[in-house]
Amino acid sequence: MKESVASTAVFILLLFLNTSLLNGQSPPGKPEIFKCRSPEKETFTCWWKPGEDGGLPTNYTLMYHKEGETITHECPDYITSGPNSCYFNKKHTSIWTMYIITINATNQMGSSSSDPRYVDVTYIVEPDPPVNLTLELKQPEDKKPYLWMKWYPPTLVDVRSGWLTLQYEIRLKPEKATEWETHFAGQQTQFKILSLYPGHKYLVQVRCKPDHGFWSEWSPESSIQIPNDVTMKDTIVWIFVAVLSAVICLIMVAAVALKGHSMVTCILPPVPGPKIKGFDAHLLEKGKSEELLSALGCQDFPPTSDCEDLLVEFLEVDDSEDQQLMPAHSKHPDQEREQQPAREAQSS
Repeated sequence: MKESVASTAVFILLLFLNTSLLNGQSPPGKPEIFKCRSPEKETFTCWWKPGEDGGLPTNYTLMYHKEGETITHECPDYITSGPNSCYFNKKHTSIWTMYIITINATNQMGSSSSDPRYVDVTYIVEPDPPVNLTLELKQPEDKKPYLWMKWYPPTLVDVRSGWLTLQYEIRLKPEKATEWETHFAGQQTQFKILSLYPGHKYLVQVRCKPDHGFWSEWSPESSIQIPNDVTMKDTIVWIFVAVLSAVICLIMVAAVALKGHSMVTCILPPVPGPKIKGFDAHLLEKGKSEELLSALGCQDFPPTSDCEDLLVEFLEVDDSEDQQLMPAHSKHPDQEREQQPAREAQSS
């Protein structure tokens, strides 16, 4: 009797299983924890992806325990962070502590569990984007205009006490461009951009990152229109300087080409050659020795000792430009007076 009852129960169970399989019902698939995130290193949330539900209502529970402990806890809050999530508030969050987390899925046909996820809150910080991004175009006198941008840290992050230190990154582009221009701003919450294209509308975003953790999402886009005449003044000045420089260069080249010899003479004047007082330079060119000696006061050739003395007396060098050469047939007044007694002695 007992054997028949047992056989009947097994038959009914197999029939039930076969009917369930024919209806597409099965145990749930394996869930997966795909992300755990802390926005400010004080709380955190874990999200999971459900597996196949097996055609039946499936219940999911998150179970965790801290490293070194044997007590297992269930998720404290399934609602705050939305569906398929578990939120850990400050009371249930400890930094520098390893959490071992698993997800259990259960329906009428059975259950399954995810692979364990090891979480240290210190290393899963991903802050919210910065807030209140403002843009301003500044045009200081005698300087190039620039784009001035300013923002504030995420609301939940405590940066004043130093509990969390953030670094920032900015990206911008003209509205119709496809690629972003990225700039690292460090820990400052303001930045300026100098290179701007006039007449373009710029889109700007900013994000932040903690010392240990991940970049936040980009903030909502802010935009600003750059006027067309923002660099007109500087452009006109540079054009004027370029044209003026070209004109000066052309004038200098023309002056050198037309009056090169005169300029060289003015800068480096020739050294005047020595001149003999009362001596006609053309006598040397003609090559007549008698006339040359006569000009020097010598009557006979070859010259006597007296004539040699005269040569010494009359070879006076003068480098003055103002001294005019005397004609070939004229004689020095002193020479006339010295030769007069000689002529009288010869006649007597």
